[in-house]
Amino acid sequence: MTGSDTSRRWILLLPAILTIVLFSILPLGIVLVYSFLTPGDFGNVKWIFSTEGWFSVLFERDIFDDTVTISQANLNILGRSVGLSLATTLLTLIFGLPTAWFIATRPASQRGFWLFLITIPFWTNLLVRTIAVQEIIRSEGVLNRILMALGLIQEPLQLMFTNFAVLLGMAYVFLPLMVLPVYAAIEKFDFTLAEASYDLYASRWYCLRRVILPLVRPGIIAGSILVFVPSLGAYITPRIMGGGKSMMLGNLIEMQFGQGRNWPLGAALAITLTVLVMVALIWYTRVTSDKTERSHG
Repeated sequence: MTGSDTSRRWILLLPAILTIVLFSILPLGIVLVYSFLTPGDFGNVKWIFSTEGWFSVLFERDIFDDTVTISQANLNILGRSVGLSLATTLLTLIFGLPTAWFIATRPASQRGFWLFLITIPFWTNLLVRTIAVQEIIRSEGVLNRILMALGLIQEPLQLMFTNFAVLLGMAYVFLPLMVLPVYAAIEKFDFTLAEASYDLYASRWYCLRRVILPLVRPGIIAGSILVFVPSLGAYITPRIMGGGKSMMLGNLIEMQFGQGRNWPLGAALAITLTVLVMVALIWYTRVTSDKTERSHG
């Protein structure tokens, strides 16, 4: 390769490199710098080096005697964020896998219609979709009215502003992100393998566990990442469905930049969220690369 070819390639790559630097690396770098500064009196930061922002992620000081204790509130929010994100991923997989299987087993002429129905929610604003779920499960919502009309309950169930409400809202919002990659994997599945397993007297459960799931595993992993990552940083759905009782990491970060006026802590929490997302993506990359190596080995 000549020097002119190398220069030409770098010139062609320059727009992409500038985009990554300006809109990804630079903003992340600013957030990282802010996490090591001192909070301003009314928001913003003072350009004085401090590790208090990172310290406050896991610890807190008593306002009277400076006693250091574990920040139970932050740990609870972090644990709730990870737990609800994992639960959302599992719930969307439970409903998404049969849905994707149903679509993939339809005649080729009908699959486009079913995929169209799956993608319709993406045409609607996330806030509108979340409020739609809220209208179903609130005290005067559709669900409680039906249950009371059937005589199954005497008074409305309090479902709003709970972890269940947040889980339900996020599962509804992110379900298409699970269905589409799983469908793409199932569509490539050779159904004669399932028929062969039945001919060898394998049960349906054994066929699902030992034949189907291993072959559609890449789609399941991709869908899980696509659901888990945005769930971990979700803001709108936990804010509406959980209120102040089921706060997640995205809400805590917004609070530090807003009401809390502690930008270094908010920046440190944002970097912590980024690290969690990077860990999930690295795990996905290693799993898929190992799978590829075994298939070519």
